[in-house]
Amino acid sequence: MRSEVNPRLADAGLAIAVTLVLAVVIAADPAGRISIGGYAFALGFGLILLVRRRLPRTTLIVTLLAIFAYYTLDLPPVGMVLPAIGALFSAAEQHRTYWAVGSATVLLAVASYFRLDGSEPEATLNGYTFVTELALAAAAIALGAAVRLAREARERTAQIAALTAAEQSHAADARMQAERMQIARDLHDTIGHTLSVASLHAGVAVEAPDAAAARPALDQVRMATSDALRELRRTVKVLRADAPSGPESVLGLSALEPLFAAARTAGLRVETEVSVASDALSRSVDAAAYRIVQESLTNVLRHSGASTVRVTAREVDGLLKLRIVDDGKPDRAAKTPSATKGPSATKGPGAGIRGMQERAELLGGTLAAHPAPGGFIVDARIPARAEGEA
Repeated sequence: MRSEVNPRLADAGLAIAVTLVLAVVIAADPAGRISIGGYAFALGFGLILLVRRRLPRTTLIVTLLAIFAYYTLDLPPVGMVLPAIGALFSAAEQHRTYWAVGSATVLLAVASYFRLDGSEPEATLNGYTFVTELALAAAAIALGAAVRLAREARERTAQIAALTAAEQSHAADARMQAERMQIARDLHDTIGHTLSVASLHAGVAVEAPDAAAARPALDQVRMATSDALRELRRTVKVLRADAPSGPESVLGLSALEPLFAAARTAGLRVETEVSVASDALSRSVDAAAYRIVQESLTNVLRHSGASTVRVTAREVDGLLKLRIVDDGKPDRAAKTPSATKGPSATKGPGAGIRGMQERAELLGGTLAAHPAPGGFIVDARIPARAEGEA
């Protein structure tokens, strides 16, 4: 990448260049005069350029007045525009283009007036000088404007690069946050479900009259806690920096039977009607449907006191319709943190229902969870094909 030139060095270089050019022109005076005053003015025209960035208009005005003073003192001719090229360039470079054009017009008008007033008869027949000075002024102003535009283009490029980097960083943070939320939802759904099953069977074991009667319930507790530990290990493996050794299995509607079996062993009657073809749903929709059913069964086991739950899943015209209905206490929404609303509820839905709603909304769908006469309903509508997935 090209390094930027130090502005002070650039200004000093321009001042020296203007001083040397004027000194050479003064030394080449056709009359052969040696003018100390002319050299002093040449030095002054150069020194004023050292403040051109901070005071571009002042530099331009002082230069114009110095040119008029120079010719008033009858010093060796150097042209009207040549001493002002640095000031004209600086004004155009510092967003003072109109000032530069106006000053150049004044200089050319004054020069033309004195050439045409008859005091210099030979000048009236020579348009070469006027054209030269006009071209010199135009070149100085155009160069200053070009330098300004190039600088602004570099600044815009740098700003665009900074904004792009910030946007990429924000997108990376958003992706990381989304992954964290996904992991949190998965942990909540899976471990919450298995621990709910374990808690129910532990209660059965405590109330069993003898060890033989408690053993089946304890076996279910062991199986549930083993499932929870297995899910936890899988999540930790995903969080590690090491690449996974192979593709991770994706849970879906086809994997619901173990959930239903666990619920049945806990004493819940589970009726199912899952009529969705194996290739009808994209992977993310299939996984979200599984998690919604899992969390719904967890809430039924934890809070409802239901004896029966019915799970229905259909794919109709590209839309997955998922419905979980139980016959538990219809007013439990007011008593549990997993409810959306209820007669005495003062807070919004709990983490479980919020997680289900987020899953559905992320895929462009909706989810409603609310009490109903004789029970509780979870009703989800999700597009069967998530955008960007086959």
